[in-house]
Amino acid sequence: MTRPALQNVHPTAILSAEADLPPDVKIGPFAVIEGPVTVGPGCVIGPHAHLIGPLTLGTNNAIGNGAVIGGVPQHLGYKGETTSVEIGDGNVFREYVTVNRGMPVSPGPGTGTTRIGHRNLFMANVHIAHDCVVGNDTIFANGALLAGHVTVGDRAFFSGNTGVHQFCRVGRLALLSGVSGSTMDIPPFWVIQEMNRVRGLNHVGMKRAGIALAERTAIRKAFRIIYMTRPALPLSAAILRIEAELGEFPAIRELVDFIRSSKRGICGAHRLGASGVGDEADEADESAAA
Repeated sequence: MTRPALQNVHPTAILSAEADLPPDVKIGPFAVIEGPVTVGPGCVIGPHAHLIGPLTLGTNNAIGNGAVIGGVPQHLGYKGETTSVEIGDGNVFREYVTVNRGMPVSPGPGTGTTRIGHRNLFMANVHIAHDCVVGNDTIFANGALLAGHVTVGDRAFFSGNTGVHQFCRVGRLALLSGVSGSTMDIPPFWVIQEMNRVRGLNHVGMKRAGIALAERTAIRKAFRIIYMTRPALPLSAAILRIEAELGEFPAIRELVDFIRSSKRGICGAHRLGASGVGDEADEADESAAA
């Protein structure tokens, strides 16, 4: 198959014969496209970027200087098997981001593929390890790190120099404060500080996502039932109470399903004293609506 004429490729770029590139792709100096790489229309690949197949990029992705997308898993069990990375549309990978392809399905715990959705922003030096699944509209600030097999929900926010342990899950609209980390699951809407310490709720993120006041209020009540009831309820009892009192809200059902399906447990256990659950603007909204 003859490759179409590429008008915006720097002469120092190295392009694999196996690469499938659209006519409008822009490729900067000294970029390398290695192996079976499929690039969608509207993509821009910066200087010194390295794309390694099997890799599929959707439309309108921007790959920054020195980024390496599709490198081998950083896992001692990897023996050169063919695995892949699949990336959706409209993502931005800034300078020196690394995304590793999956581990093999068998033998071993791999899924075979690392998957990234749409419209995500990965700032400089972010690392996405093997077999991770990242949703849509997330933000990873500089130096944020995901270990292998981490699952990230839509619109999650990772502040600078944060890290998540392997096999953990990060729920929709969860937020990790700067220089924080988690070795447990982070439920939707939660804010984490330091290591596994629950700080409160992502009020700003929920508002920006269009979650209505009544539903935000229900999420706050659920948070208080789990973390602030005295004497503390067993988590299973707290969940039953949340369902009975607040279960009509879709966000509450999402939260309950996430907690019930957790294999690693949720951050803060359920007796850790959380602070910052209130938000002055939301409290004022509630008072006005009462």
